[in-house]
Amino acid sequence: MSVLPDWLIEKQIKIEPFAPQQHRPGVISYGVTSYGYDVRVDRHFKVFTNVWGSTVDPKKFDPKSFVDVEADECIIPPNSFALAETVEYLDIPRNIIAICVGKSTYARCGIIVNVTPLEPEWRGRITIEISNTTPLPAKIYANEGIAQIIFLEAREVCRTSYADKKGKYQDQPGLTLPFVSPK
Repeated sequence: MSVLPDWLIEKQIKIEPFAPQQHRPGVISYGVTSYGYDVRVDRHFKVFTNVWGSTVDPKKFDPKSFVDVEADECIIPPNSFALAETVEYLDIPRNIIAICVGKSTYARCGIIVNVTPLEPEWRGRITIEISNTTPLPAKIYANEGIAQIIFLEAREVCRTSYADKKGKYQDQPGLTLPFVSPK
């Protein structure tokens, strides 16, 4: 595996909308980085709540566990989390895997971003988890950088891609809650 340099990212990976530079004064940066791409968080958030006393069960996830927020800013309660999706749509080629990591600006505030790897031939807008690990409310800014995607190119094309497996989150229609495919 090798890391893709910035000049190859635009040529090999479909990212829409694409931002060719990263530095933007007054906002949390987004766009092309040295070996990846900083994605933005969209305006739709699902903020976790325990108002209904639901149990978190990945096989039977209760949508009432979240409160929908659509705004330019989202407040995540202390020791809680929100789901959101990226502004950008990505289409990962068969010879590339992508790893998502949080941005240092948020990490230094106790805000952790979690995304599973983007497998070869995965496509869609990324659903991300934003955890507030602090005892204070945390503010997230829509349409600004939230996470960095690092692209790794394999020496050979993978045998089985996410598309081949008919992955359940392929082309997800917007912000997607967890689910287990029926038998």
